Amino acid sequence: MEKHLFLFLISLLFFSSSTHASNSSSCPIDFAYVNTFPWDTSDCTTATTNATQNCCSGLRSLFGIGLSNHLHKNKSFYFPTLQASNSCFNDFQSHLSSLNIKQIFSTCLTSPEEFVANPSSCAGIMTVSDWIKTVGPKPVFESSCDGDLGGYLKCRSCLDAGMAVNSGLVSLNQNSTKCFQFTALYAAGIINRFGPEDTRTADCILAVSVSKPKSKSNSRSKKNIIFAVLGALGGTLVVLGGILVYRRCRFKRKESQLHKDYVKNVKDRVLPNTGAKWFQIEDLDAATKGFSQQNLIGQGGFGVVYKGTLSDGTVVAVKKMTSSDTEADDDFVNEAEIISKIRHRNLLPLRGFCATSDPVNGTERYLVYDFMSNGSLHDHIFDQKGSSKRLSWPQRKSIILDVANGLSYLHNGIKPAIFHRDIKATNILLDSNMKALVADFGLAKQSRDGQSQMTTRIAGTYGYVAPEYALYGQLTEKSDVYSFGIIVLEIMSGRKVLEEMNGVNSGMVLIADWAWDLVKSGRIDEVFDSSMRDGTLPKSVMGRFVRVGLLCAHVMVAIRPTISEALKMLEGDIDIPRLPDRPPPLGHESSRSSFEHSNSVWSSTQGSVFGSSHNL
Repeated sequence: MEKHLFLFLISLLFFSSSTHASNSSSCPIDFAYVNTFPWDTSDCTTATTNATQNCCSGLRSLFGIGLSNHLHKNKSFYFPTLQASNSCFNDFQSHLSSLNIKQIFSTCLTSPEEFVANPSSCAGIMTVSDWIKTVGPKPVFESSCDGDLGGYLKCRSCLDAGMAVNSGLVSLNQNSTKCFQFTALYAAGIINRFGPEDTRTADCILAVSVSKPKSKSNSRSKKNIIFAVLGALGGTLVVLGGILVYRRCRFKRKESQLHKDYVKNVKDRVLPNTGAKWFQIEDLDAATKGFSQQNLIGQGGFGVVYKGTLSDGTVVAVKKMTSSDTEADDDFVNEAEIISKIRHRNLLPLRGFCATSDPVNGTERYLVYDFMSNGSLHDHIFDQKGSSKRLSWPQRKSIILDVANGLSYLHNGIKPAIFHRDIKATNILLDSNMKALVADFGLAKQSRDGQSQMTTRIAGTYGYVAPEYALYGQLTEKSDVYSFGIIVLEIMSGRKVLEEMNGVNSGMVLIADWAWDLVKSGRIDEVFDSSMRDGTLPKSVMGRFVRVGLLCAHVMVAIRPTISEALKMLEGDIDIPRLPDRPPPLGHESSRSSFEHSNSVWSSTQGSVFGSSHNL
């Protein structure tokens, strides 16, 4: 039963037992609850691979109780110093040792730095006051996650509300990695009146598996009481039962028909003229091992993605869309319809889809894709853990051409043309051969005979969205070209679309403005990623790619090439026109007044960030 809030333990990591840091700063957590809380230790005393994995998850979950208590008491999500973090690790392990599970625990460890307070963990949040300033009041979240969470529906309500808050946090900073954890810790440690050591709170929010011992004598006694009561009330129940059963059957038939009609309506909208398969929810549940947290591979404003293995051995990615409103239905059907009709080597194919509806879980939608073993482009160009995944120049060149070919097919290979509207690094996936495939067509829109369109629903991700589309809702094929230009510059430089700069014009700087300044001053080599600055690489070709990226990401629509023209420029088939001047960067003094006006238009367009998904 899916009731674990935010799948809290997916990225919650532990300290390394090999670290010998000073314990000069004592641990602010009392781990006495480890020996008194009724958590299920069975997996930690069984020597099997599955049991060991489950034990690790259980221990991480158990540690979450201490973090929630720390948040409640000290108003800080993580520890102030590495010494304090290391001390807490030692204390936690010491309490586990008395339960004879130390040996298994030693397989679950990583780095002590993971629990040291860092503003990059989640949208700059480190304390409760930071949370309040960033998130603001969330009545639905606060009411749903307070009180007794022992019931399924109450716990599910808390889950849905928490996912909405998490989506808002991720939309503020796409690089945040711990917003899941922070949302869960806040719900258990601050919102819930019973606190994280309440078994119902720990079970629902922190995914702690609570042991439920059964006593034979107690069970026998309870059965005797039940039989006695049933015997005394038997006659009354027979009379009332007939009436209630009749009325309930009528209600259930009506309710069941409504849910069946919903599923039939979705199938009727997406199945005709598509080659995708309709999956049963039982197939996907088995493939993902019950949508287990171990199989979670991604999350965002749209929902969550699980890795799964179908009965025939095919490895797939299952995207579960979390929102339950009508707009989410339209996005689901839109993605299923569009991607089912297109076939191209650089577009991620849809294997199938599923929709379910019932009184308990409500409406749920799933899209099934082939699994891409090398993850997303974002994982490779912005990897912070080292150079093990760093792309070579030939790989970068190939990926850029793959994306251009995929977009060219969407714009020119089919009629009417399709505008993707959300081209970004996380939506470009890499297969086992590092071939790039454009993915996530939930926001894609078909053109109207190639004409410009005006829309009030602005879709896309901040920084990648073309200015004319973000400000005025004007959508053309060159909106995708702008996003493509940003992607080219990210791949060539290894920099994110927006990065903070220090100096006279300090603040967030768009990558296109940064690259333009370097190219204009004759320092194009400084645009290249540091791994591509040796003398053996073809600098002229690399420079051509940078110039095409700048041309595509120009703020003026008329100056941008079409994607077909951009592809020919990249391949050297046509010359690149002289790069026209760009307007001053938004942080420049000469453009601040116009920026303030534009910013007010932008704000009115996107609305409250916590009332929407990560897409604008």
